[in-house]
Amino acid sequence: ENFLQKTSAPFSTNSYEAFIPLNTLNLRSFTKLMKKLQEMHPEASRDKIVDALLEVKKNNKGILSGLPIRSIMERTSAIL
Repeated sequence: ENFLQKTSAPFSTNSYEAFIPLNTLNLRSFTKLMKKLQEMHPEASRDKIVDALLEVKKNNKGILSGLPIRSIMERTSAIL
């Protein structure tokens, strides 16, 4: 029993802390952003919106983190 607790606890703690919250937050932010952009640009397909987001990312040194969602939306809208 003690052996299992000692070997499984660090693995589950590390996995949870390192992967689940980050992926969940990124997925939530992306989903929220996509929903807002689709509402703003109903004529644009999902693929066009994703392409525009990727262009915004490319123009921002390859990252979106650190940019406020409002800024990402404005830059994406300008491309669309």
